[in-house]
Amino acid sequence: MEQKNGSSFTGFILLGFSDRPQLELVLFVVLLIFYLFTLLGNTTIIALSFLDPNLHTPMYFFLSNLSFLDLCYTTSTVPQLLVHLRTEDKSISFGGCVVQMFVFLGLGCTECILLGVMAFDRYAAICKPLQYTMIMHPRLCALMASASWSFGFGNSLLQTVLIFLLPLCGRNKLDHFLCEVPAMIKLVCVDTTVNQSELFFASVVILLIPVTLIIFSYGQIVRAVLRIKSSAGQRKAFGTCGSHITVVSLFYGTAIYAYLQPSNNYSQDQGKFVSLFYAIITPTVNPIIYTLRNKDVTGAMKKVFCRGQDSR
Repeated sequence: MEQKNGSSFTGFILLGFSDRPQLELVLFVVLLIFYLFTLLGNTTIIALSFLDPNLHTPMYFFLSNLSFLDLCYTTSTVPQLLVHLRTEDKSISFGGCVVQMFVFLGLGCTECILLGVMAFDRYAAICKPLQYTMIMHPRLCALMASASWSFGFGNSLLQTVLIFLLPLCGRNKLDHFLCEVPAMIKLVCVDTTVNQSELFFASVVILLIPVTLIIFSYGQIVRAVLRIKSSAGQRKAFGTCGSHITVVSLFYGTAIYAYLQPSNNYSQDQGKFVSLFYAIITPTVNPIIYTLRNKDVTGAMKKVFCRGQDSR
């Protein structure tokens, strides 16, 4: 890629929130707090799932994967954003931009699939309780988790290559705080109708397959729960799914807004704040949702904490 004056293309300027300098300090403080809570919350869930034998189940295996994914998700963007919010230099190298888009998109795609896998796990637990341990065998769980990561990053590789093969004609001012597909498309200096159609189709597929699995799983779960005669049993069954449904709603709501709306309706300012939501807010609240609504996790926290107190 060459700039118009013939000099080599070295990178991008992430404009971020530089048009709102009065907002940058507030955002820095808020994002730093959320990032620290994200690190603490998701690390806690991973540690508890490893330390407590009662959490050595498929549900917590997938939850640990989700927590690790969320740690990587926020770390791929937030530290750089914090630096940009407090300095005049808003640049990112070309290679850094490629890597950031690949990692950020790959993690997002992986989370889409992983949430579908977690819905299937809840279906097996509630609708097939007697066969649950046979269905969700550790090897199958590892295979499903590996497939989620592989397919997610495979799709990301394809989309990232397609984006960076498009000519930018020297344009390097990206009106965003990270290298993301919708914002990068705006820099392209040729007609992108076909490319946007291809990317839209890829986004639909990566969202549609997990959504179909989630709808099927919860459709079967609702039917199974309604056959339970006691209201206490119904509440317990729905309680095991409530956390997952909440996380699915938060993640898919923002992802659909960001990637599945027509480009002529895409607002850059709204896109920035939506990206902030699923890059930092959702990974922060995921551990809170799972711990507040889950007696197993809170019980494991008490057990580990008491064990630590007793060892002193």
